Amino acid sequence: MIWKQEWKNLIIIAGIFLACFYLPVGTARFNNAVLEAFHLVKWYAREHVLLCLIPAFFIAGAIAVFVSQASVMKYLGAKANKILAYAVASVSGMILAVCSCTVLPLFAGIYKMGAGLGPACAFLYSGPAINVLAIVLTARVLGLELGIARALGAIIFSVVVGVLMHFIFRKEENAKAAAQIGMPDEEVKRPLWQNLLYFASMVGILVFANWGKTDDTSGLFAAVYAVKWIVASAFSLMLGIILVVCFDFKWWKVLVTAIPVVILAVLFPDMPLIAFSAGVIGLSGFTSTDKGETGEWFASSWGFAKQILPLLLIGVLIAGALLGRVGNEGLIPSEWVAEALGGNSLQANFFASFAGAFMYFATLTEVPILQGLIANGMGKGPALALLLAGPALSLPNMLVIRSVLGTKKTIVFVSIVIIMATISGRIFGAII
Repeated sequence: MIWKQEWKNLIIIAGIFLACFYLPVGTARFNNAVLEAFHLVKWYAREHVLLCLIPAFFIAGAIAVFVSQASVMKYLGAKANKILAYAVASVSGMILAVCSCTVLPLFAGIYKMGAGLGPACAFLYSGPAINVLAIVLTARVLGLELGIARALGAIIFSVVVGVLMHFIFRKEENAKAAAQIGMPDEEVKRPLWQNLLYFASMVGILVFANWGKTDDTSGLFAAVYAVKWIVASAFSLMLGIILVVCFDFKWWKVLVTAIPVVILAVLFPDMPLIAFSAGVIGLSGFTSTDKGETGEWFASSWGFAKQILPLLLIGVLIAGALLGRVGNEGLIPSEWVAEALGGNSLQANFFASFAGAFMYFATLTEVPILQGLIANGMGKGPALALLLAGPALSLPNMLVIRSVLGTKKTIVFVSIVIIMATISGRIFGAII
């Protein structure tokens, strides 16, 4: 046994040595791929970590601390009414309308609180997939039939993916349900309406701080975009009031946190991220030193950040090296992708689903990418397959899901999404 282990070590060392020996440093594609990896992770850090992930970590921490386990199990648990559970999971994801990475802390929070595997996976898929703004943009740019197909496919997918995950791992889910039966109800510390306002304030900050800009300058989405920071500020004020009134947070701590935010917002009106960062730092500082509930809230949020953020950044680096950014080359030539996606064959649909599952799409960026691919000969079927698999999955996303569900469940979840997206694209391509 000792020699067997030593042979494994030798093979690993030899493999690393050969990879270093033949490292193609100096070639244009390799050098560019390295740069693309760091360009993408820099962009991700600037555009997604502060505005998307930090609020999501605080919401996930709040779920773990302030939402009773009995409540989660009542609506999403293994013994919950299945119709109600999947309806709640799908609608929750649709309301949040976050990207495949931002949904992860929220998914981890409800799953660890006792949500059933099926509803949790339905929530995991629906968050980035059932994005109202993205669906509207798809219909406007890529055609009404593709927009409708994406909307219907994403809604149906969220339920079917959850049901299949529950069925495949039903033995574990039945054991979880049996264990949940004997759990005593937790004492309710505050009225439901207070918790609802508390979560609504944080969700409001998350949604409006990340409200995307559209090409249409006269529509509703453009009007909301013009005032998004005012609305986000109103939700921030609401959060501060709720912390003082409902959670016994010291009023002077909220005031000390708010004053620098207001000053920086006035001094740098064109750079709202500065004021937002000051607010995050102030809130983190005061909650981390609190010994009560808000201290537990920060500790839980920090726990999710430690688990998820490093994996996401590593995944973004790898995705950037392999595929590059929009309009830039990585290790995999873009012409290979364009050639493989032509027509509506089963192979083209599968490749679109598979490639989309591993690529990283920021919210709404999948639409212009597909617009370019369709112009270069991509079929409508593969386009739908990529729309159904791409926004809901990514390589960074998979690494985090594995840390929550384990390798086996992650492989099954990813496989279900890819297979269903392939079949849907093939049927849609044949009809259209």
